[in-house]
Amino acid sequence: MYLGIDLGGTNIAAGIIDENYNIIARVKNHTKVPCPEAELTEQLANAVIQVLGKAGLSLQDMPWIGVGSPGSIDNKAGVVGFAGNLGLHNYALADQLSKRLNGKTVFVENDANAAAFGEFKAGALQGANDGLAITLGTGIGGGIIINGKIYSGCNGAAGELGHIVIEMGGRPCSCGRHGCWEAYASASGLIKTTQEIMTESPDKDAPIWKLADGNLNNVDGRTAFDAMRAGDPLGQKAVDQFICHLGTGLANCINIFQPDIICIGGGICNEKENLLRPLRAYLKDEVFLVPGGKQPELHVAALGNDAGIIGAALLGNA
Repeated sequence: MYLGIDLGGTNIAAGIIDENYNIIARVKNHTKVPCPEAELTEQLANAVIQVLGKAGLSLQDMPWIGVGSPGSIDNKAGVVGFAGNLGLHNYALADQLSKRLNGKTVFVENDANAAAFGEFKAGALQGANDGLAITLGTGIGGGIIINGKIYSGCNGAAGELGHIVIEMGGRPCSCGRHGCWEAYASASGLIKTTQEIMTESPDKDAPIWKLADGNLNNVDGRTAFDAMRAGDPLGQKAVDQFICHLGTGLANCINIFQPDIICIGGGICNEKENLLRPLRAYLKDEVFLVPGGKQPELHVAALGNDAGIIGAALLGNA
């Protein structure tokens, strides 16, 4: 049995997994931040105690506790260097939580890396030696697996794939650069692209405008795909642009890492083959391949929100 925590700006989710990587007990509590470090440590410890109680297990039954946290992580020291949405600066998470849990060993990793490791052990990256897990949400999160291990780089910040530039001088990004991949290929980027296309063609009788009730603020990540299915050329144009934006970044990742498998996750991936089919066609023409070499596989992530818990729980084996 293993216990993992997915620490987020909204919720703290904790789960216990068995030897087959099935979650047998879980809790989810609202994250109360900003707060003093000691208070956040107490929130994490309470989640541990609660999930152990649900499973009828004790702390002694766990070989370690694993935590996936947003931000830049020194995984060797177990320190969260900076996590803006949690208000954390040089938070010695592993040391503080270990002391609160009677000396139990605590491992800490970036949340995207933990999710990638979860997909590697139990999800869409199973069977890969080298793999990438990319999450399309408000931004783009990335996790890198090389030779079966999490690759986090010299500063613990590798995997920030959303901040490769695909459009010089393009849209401003929250990181301070312009033209970042996540400014175009995240769910937020898709919404922005859809809104731009609608503004350029303000025919309020078009299906895409009707889906949004005539209000650009009602556009979400489904609007373009729903309009495309309704036969709207504006929806098709938005989807085509999104495929190009997403595919450009994926091709860059493939050319750099040559992974066995890439998995993509996030709500947009509910489109499944409507997304994967054109992406695979795009990548076939864009990636650098050795003659006779294999095409990296592209899959939808399999574990959803459970990836972070499962990956964190297994960090002692990472």
